Amino acid sequence: MKISLIDENSNRILQNVIISNIRDLINAKNLERGDRLPSERIMSEKFDVKRNHIREAIRKLEFYGVLKSMSQSGTILAIGLTGFNGIVDEIIALDKPSFNELVETRISLELEIVKLAAERRTDADLKRIKNALNAFIAKITVGDDYLEEDLLFHLAIAKASKNSTMVSLMLLLIPPILKTYERATVCEGDQVSSEIKKHEAIFLAITSKDPELATVKMNDHFFKLSSHIKNIDLNEKYNQS
Repeated sequence: MKISLIDENSNRILQNVIISNIRDLINAKNLERGDRLPSERIMSEKFDVKRNHIREAIRKLEFYGVLKSMSQSGTILAIGLTGFNGIVDEIIALDKPSFNELVETRISLELEIVKLAAERRTDADLKRIKNALNAFIAKITVGDDYLEEDLLFHLAIAKASKNSTMVSLMLLLIPPILKTYERATVCEGDQVSSEIKKHEAIFLAITSKDPELATVKMNDHFFKLSSHIKNIDLNEKYNQS
């Protein structure tokens, strides 16, 4: 299953209904940590939905760590019932993230990522980051759309952090940011030379294994984007007042 932060509304509603049904079934059976859930076939028949919908809901609950699929034992409850109910309530209540929320999360995450990358990078990581940087420069220099190359540059840095969880979070954040990116507004007035220099400064700081400088240069890179979302927040507050 592809976990997404911006599922279509109809799919989100169906998933939440099935997740609620799974929660109610677990509570009705008073399952405890380690107990096995009914099979996908049984739940499919009981909830009157297709098995692939059951499978998607289970994998989403696995993603959040409350269920676990075992090769021989089927799906089991991975945590206690109290914690399970609390987390499921939060999953169901989750709203589709806004562009601002996605960007805020990305900036906070990448400031930590670039610090770790500067501390842990290998020569192979540097080569991967340099290749991504060159691809970015090649696109932006001739005026082509460079957004995907930019994000691949950042993903290469995430891999250099040697933190697979952070890489996973980056992979979750990239698709919805690409889908909702307001490039015409965010990138207005960007100068090619200055954008290239910002990316090169990040690369050089990582090369030098200087985590403090790498963090500063990444923060500089995000300055315009941070200002953009702050202005959106101010406008929204003004319109609400």
